[in-house]
Amino acid sequence: MLMYLDLCCFNRPYDDQSQLRVRLETEAKLSLQDKVRGGVCQLVWSAVLDLENSKNPYLEHMQAISQWRALATHHVMASPKVMAIAETLVASGVHTFDALHVASAVVGKAELFITTDDRLLKRARHLQDIKVMFPADALAFLENWYEH
Repeated sequence: MLMYLDLCCFNRPYDDQSQLRVRLETEAKLSLQDKVRGGVCQLVWSAVLDLENSKNPYLEHMQAISQWRALATHHVMASPKVMAIAETLVASGVHTFDALHVASAVVGKAELFITTDDRLLKRARHLQDIKVMFPADALAFLENWYEH
């Protein structure tokens, strides 16, 4: 399974873990990353992840997230196709960086786009080209929790 994690998802372990939702999303995100390390899933990385992560004010967080680039099997560069898809998403109310992430995932042929951003999920859930999910939902989907 080919998946794309946006930067808010990569940053989730650095958020305040005293909130139950944040802890659960962190655990699910870490489990998804274990699937990448174990070869069960493949990761799509993008130029927009590089760009947005380079603006991270916490050097250690930026460096830790950057290491996932080497584990990605697919790399999506900025291209006219990414920009065209992103422009369509922005026109529907998606913020620019979010739109670039989703567009990169679509161009990279990811089957899952994983985010912790409520607003983005609400605006992108309807997309036909990719499934947009929270980390726990993506984990449940990958492990077929509800198939039985």
